[in-house]
Amino acid sequence: MSDTASTVPAGHTLQRNLKARHIQMIALGGTIGTGLFMASGKSISMGGPGGALVGYAIVGILVFCVMMSLGEMAAYIPVSGSFSHFATRFADPSLGFCVGWVYWANWAIGVAVELTGVAMIMEYWIDSVPTVVWSIICLVILLSINVFSVKGYGEIEYWFSLIKIITVIIFVIVGICVDTGAVGGNHIGVTNFHLEGGAFPFGFLGVFNVFLTAAFAFNGVEIVGITAGESMNPHKTVPAAVKQVFIRIVLFYILSILVIGLVIPYTDPNLLKGSSSVSVSPFTLVFEKAGASWAADVMNAIILITMISAGNSGVYSSSRTLLALSQDGYAPRFFMRVNRFGIPFWSVLATCSIGCLAFLTSLFSSGVVFNWLTTLTSVAGLITWVTISITHIRFRQGYISQGRLLSALPYVAPFYPFGDIFVIVIGTIVICGQGYKSFMAPIKAEDIVSSYIGLAFAVVLYVGHKVIVRPSFVKVADMDFDTGTIKQTVFDIREDEKFASDGLPIPWWKRVGKKALQIIA
Repeated sequence: MSDTASTVPAGHTLQRNLKARHIQMIALGGTIGTGLFMASGKSISMGGPGGALVGYAIVGILVFCVMMSLGEMAAYIPVSGSFSHFATRFADPSLGFCVGWVYWANWAIGVAVELTGVAMIMEYWIDSVPTVVWSIICLVILLSINVFSVKGYGEIEYWFSLIKIITVIIFVIVGICVDTGAVGGNHIGVTNFHLEGGAFPFGFLGVFNVFLTAAFAFNGVEIVGITAGESMNPHKTVPAAVKQVFIRIVLFYILSILVIGLVIPYTDPNLLKGSSSVSVSPFTLVFEKAGASWAADVMNAIILITMISAGNSGVYSSSRTLLALSQDGYAPRFFMRVNRFGIPFWSVLATCSIGCLAFLTSLFSSGVVFNWLTTLTSVAGLITWVTISITHIRFRQGYISQGRLLSALPYVAPFYPFGDIFVIVIGTIVICGQGYKSFMAPIKAEDIVSSYIGLAFAVVLYVGHKVIVRPSFVKVADMDFDTGTIKQTVFDIREDEKFASDGLPIPWWKRVGKKALQIIA
């Protein structure tokens, strides 16, 4: 394995052409898509305004812990398809095999979700054209973008992400104006939080029901670990993305959910509830309440761009994951082939082929397919997050047991091991309990299967690999902490990170006090 962990038989390798601004925008904008613009209405209707806020906040904390753990490993060993590789290297080869394929399916099916969303948005304008046509057009666009150099992908995603960020900011401002009566002529205030049942009309179950939709919305923040393999300076860009981008994502989501909950009653039939007749997002409804009918069309156009962007991130992430699976011997070797532009072409084609699932919208209602795929990808994302936390615990145990200092890491995850434990416990509870409704009378086998198909897929992969290959769990003494690292002086990069002589981070209050004394002196 080379220092980039991307050597292939054909002689070409992935190229480190993603700049810091690309990494940050990809991590920030790649998660703003269908989950926020379309599925956020589903959260409000299922949990009420307060339930949606609490549900998103809890999942936000969970993802924060995942990002910290992933940032520590990916900044130190920046390889493409990091989740599978790290699990194989520091925990259990069967776990690496499992999470690699689960994550590939997660993003590959996620592409289908975005294509389905595109069809739903186009129905808002034109309902005379079969939805499959719009899905095909979008799929061709995604394939065209991803066959160019990774720098081209990064540049396109940078501008797409910027549009999405500006859109969310404008939406929050307009939503506040609508709520206060500054526009629209109706002072709504917090009246929607005092409807029948209050802010939590469905109690704890309402909050729990929001978890899965929120997980889908946040699905993609871990893409930072994928981009590390093609980043110019991963030791610096990965920690920066982890620290700066995540907080902004949480703020965008929490503020957006708050605005929607304030402006639109959770009883509004136009909110996405899992029905088969959804063709408008809650974002558009807010603009309509502002009295700007033309703005609704503009908003739908922007949502269309955001879905193409999210699908673009899906093709990129899943293709790099498939490349890593091939490198670790978990997928056919031809997926290792990288063309002269630094693109794993066959992996990209395989991912786009799964996007054809979106063509199911031509046979069934787009709303039904959308909700089914949302459930499947949400569970896959949670499985990935739990695996990352398990892997990080093993990574840190092996790292310390070999006598290595934390000061040698480009980034050190705070709250260890409590953050990882929180993710494992909460994530496991949600994964196992998210399909509880399928066990209520009348019980239907198809409902149970659709609820737990993602979990069943992961269990079959793990157990099957363990039984057939029989790999041993990785011992701490055998863990490799040298291969794949970029030999560079960490202290030259971590200008704001200070450590004591024993390798432990100096508390923030001591660092602040020291800087204050230096300024005074």
